[in-house]
Amino acid sequence: MTQRVITLLYHDVISGTDSDVSGFCGANPAEYKLSVDEFESHLRAISSALEGQVATPGDISRLTFTTPPVLLSFDDGGVSAYEQIAPMLETCGWRGCFFITTDRIDTPAFISREQIKELHQRGHVIGSHSCSHPKKMSECSKEELLDEWQRSLAILTDIIGERVDVASVPGGYYSRMIAKAAAESGVKMLFTSEPVQRIEFVDSCAVVGRFSIKRGMGPVVPVEFIQGNPVRRFRQYAYWNLKKAAKAVSGPVYPWIRSLYLSRKQA
Repeated sequence: MTQRVITLLYHDVISGTDSDVSGFCGANPAEYKLSVDEFESHLRAISSALEGQVATPGDISRLTFTTPPVLLSFDDGGVSAYEQIAPMLETCGWRGCFFITTDRIDTPAFISREQIKELHQRGHVIGSHSCSHPKKMSECSKEELLDEWQRSLAILTDIIGERVDVASVPGGYYSRMIAKAAAESGVKMLFTSEPVQRIEFVDSCAVVGRFSIKRGMGPVVPVEFIQGNPVRRFRQYAYWNLKKAAKAVSGPVYPWIRSLYLSRKQA
C-alpha cells in the first residue's frame, strides 16, 4: 500500500439557492455545499492538474504509485450524491467515494437505498459515515462506537450486496479509539478530516487524512492541495489545529457558537 495519498473532502453540490435540498440543514452544513457551477469548475481544474486518473481506496491497496494518488470523497449521503455529483464525475471518467449516514437513508434530502445500490453498480465506492452522525464521535463510548460502525456497515453491505469496509469520521472529531473500534468492526480504511497526506495504521485499519473543500473556495484551491502548495496546506493544517483546540477548550458550547456565527454571516 502506498504511504501517501491526497484525498479531497467534499459534501453536497446544489443547484439553486436553497442549501437544505441536500444533506443536513443549517448554516454550518451549508458552508460545505458547493453550487453546481463551483463544483464543475473544480473538476475542470483537477482534470488539468492530474497526471492520471482519480483513484479509489481499492487502487491504493493494490497499486504502486510514483506520485501520491488523488481521491475524491463526499460525506453525509445527501441526495446530491446521486442527482448532481456522480453524473458530473462520470463525465470526467471518474468515480467517487460516497460516505453514507445510514440513519438518514430514504429520508428527505438524503439518498435512497435504490440510489446507493445504483451508485455502486456504476462503479462508485460506498462507505459508512456512521449511523447517526454523532455530534462529537470522540466522546462516544467503545460500545457506542462499535454500534455506529457495525450497524452502518451491515446496512450498506445489505444494500449493495458486497462487503463494505471503508468509512469516514463525521464532524471532524477523531480519536484513536474511533479507529480501533472501526478496525474491530471490519473497516480497512478510515478517512478523517485531518489535512495530511500520510497514511497511519491503527491495528488493521489504514487511517487517511483529507483536505476539506468549502463553498466559495475557487478551483485553484484543490489544485494547490494536489500539487503540494506548502502555503495552502499549512494554512489548512494550522486552521484545523486551531479549530481542534477551540473545540477542546469550549467543549459543548463550540457547535452553538459556530452555528450562531455562521447564521449571522449567512444573513
